[in-house]
Amino acid sequence: MTTVGVPAGWPATEEEARAVQDELRGRVVRDEPGPPPGTGRVTGVDVAYDDARDLVAAAAVVLDAATLDVVAEATAVGRVSFPYVPGLLAFREIPTVRAALDALPCAPGLVVCDGYGLAHPRRFGLAAHLGVLTGLPTIGVAKNPFTFAYADPAPARGAWAPLLAGDEEVGRALRTRDGVKPVFVSVGHRVGLDNAVAHTLALTPRYRLPETTRRADALCRRALREATRSAAGGSQEATTRQAPTS
Repeated sequence: MTTVGVPAGWPATEEEARAVQDELRGRVVRDEPGPPPGTGRVTGVDVAYDDARDLVAAAAVVLDAATLDVVAEATAVGRVSFPYVPGLLAFREIPTVRAALDALPCAPGLVVCDGYGLAHPRRFGLAAHLGVLTGLPTIGVAKNPFTFAYADPAPARGAWAPLLAGDEEVGRALRTRDGVKPVFVSVGHRVGLDNAVAHTLALTPRYRLPETTRRADALCRRALREATRSAAGGSQEATTRQAPTS
């Protein structure tokens, strides 16, 4: 196993990246409902950066969808593959995220991204991009609404309001806890919006953010700390762990 490199032919400019988005956007599948909530496996992915060292760490954490117990996890560390440009963040994250997914010892099932899918200025956020490249069903659950408008949902858990770009519904503002700020759910690939909302509620029994996001966030931050401690001494490798069976 080696450090994740920048893939050959990876876009290097904003113009190239937008051309890739335009090419891949038409491959998004939106007419499949996706797996039923509470069944199979569901995987959270997230990344953490050390810009001073030009490092990015990605984590993939697989949960049993029924119990939310950790089934497996994997991390990968590499060089940042694209400059910071709003709307093009997927190009900074996907190489290491894919490496973490590839390092898993089991199939990930539904993938939940800490970010956007259709709710993106070019209708092709990380969840959609990752779904098209991997073929996996994906959704985005973001902490803020980007540039889109929404009415405040009712205060009860499960209430939602459409996330709007003009008259187009690109996602939903979803209340996952009574009286707490909503999260912003959008489809990525091979999942319908109603199902994406149902999955998000199934993954938030106690906290505002999905358990997938919480677990992946903690793991990628830990992987980045380990990588920065070792950065001067050698390369970082993708790592994987199978959770013990009970």
